[in-house]
Amino acid sequence: MALHRDILWIGKQWAVTGHGMQLINQRLEGAFDIEAARLWDDDLMESLRAKAWLKAEDFDKALAVARTRHPQQVGPAPAVEPPPPVPPEAANPQPTPIEPPPQKLPALQIKIDGGARFARPWRVWMKKT
Repeated sequence: MALHRDILWIGKQWAVTGHGMQLINQRLEGAFDIEAARLWDDDLMESLRAKAWLKAEDFDKALAVARTRHPQQVGPAPAVEPPPPVPPEAANPQPTPIEPPPQKLPALQIKIDGGARFARPWRVWMKKT
């Protein structure tokens, strides 16, 4: 997964984004990205710290910044209310064509005083050296 568009902090190996924590190296295609909701999962953090390629200083700094930017949710997640039911007559409305009122165009009368002559188009000449 590419880096989220909201980049809040960027280090040498990790970035804190609107998604959570993301590994800057995109060749792994988001395999080690951590969502904001999983930032307090200590088992996940310990399993990542065990990786040989991980830079511990950068990871710890990114984790601290991410935890301040994405606070831990306490309690259950808020329930999303379903939208109100749609009455059957509004579910399949018949489109009524709307025609604009006819416009009366003014008569086009143009008078030009004088004449015109065609001029040669100008060109820029460069000396060849």
